[in-house]
Amino acid sequence: MAIDRDLVPPRSTRSMPLVFGTGAAVGVLGGMIGLGGAEFRLPLLISMFGFAALAAVILNKAMSLVVVLVALPARMVAVPASEVAAHWPVAVNLLAGSLLGAWAGASWAVRMRSSTLYKVLAALMVLMAAALVVTHTTTLGALALPLAAQVPIGVVAGFGIGVVAAIMGVAGGELLIPTIVLLFGLDIKSAGSMSLLVSLPTMLVAFARYSRDGSFAVLGANLRFTLVMIAGSVGGAVLGGLLLGVFSDLVLIPVLAVILLVSAVKLARHD
Repeated sequence: MAIDRDLVPPRSTRSMPLVFGTGAAVGVLGGMIGLGGAEFRLPLLISMFGFAALAAVILNKAMSLVVVLVALPARMVAVPASEVAAHWPVAVNLLAGSLLGAWAGASWAVRMRSSTLYKVLAALMVLMAAALVVTHTTTLGALALPLAAQVPIGVVAGFGIGVVAAIMGVAGGELLIPTIVLLFGLDIKSAGSMSLLVSLPTMLVAFARYSRDGSFAVLGANLRFTLVMIAGSVGGAVLGGLLLGVFSDLVLIPVLAVILLVSAVKLARHD
């Protein structure tokens, strides 16, 4: 595939303080709900900073990967590695599908027309808004499925999550956490740590697929921009974690869901 000329937009005089502040704001939003915030960063990369859909996805994926790498050791402090390792079959089950899904999702993303990709991203943002509301406003309980049903459903769910994560450039925690709780019966805290362990190799597979088409050119052309926004996102995520519980979920979650829905409408109408 030839590199789309829109994949590497002309350099602009972007204000680095604005880039840092935007990353920090996204990090705070994500940190307050225990996520990385990539679903909020994606529409800003497109609408505020003028990146084409595929370029924004790849930049978002790079930033999400760094945020997960930073969050993982911090998470291990709250949830011991031994506790997470005890549930290794869950990770294997989901990875059996998510790794294939990540490769497939990245393959589809690089082949889509830009107009189609904008609409797909809009639809997936609606899905993220729904997952956000369900996960944070309802009490999730295990479905208590027999192993014979649990394993294939886990593979299929993992595949779908891998596709979504690759196309949006996110870690997929919004979908992984409720899946792990519902399907495998882990508590929400352990599910958060497990989602990071599943997300990391899943994102690396998507990266490997994107790199085959020269899509990484956008990273080289916007390296300073990417590093500054990553710094803001990581710092914001830490601050957001400290603010966890300050705002009631009954107020915060609907507001964030509305932000996602408004962003989805804008992406669907993007020219």
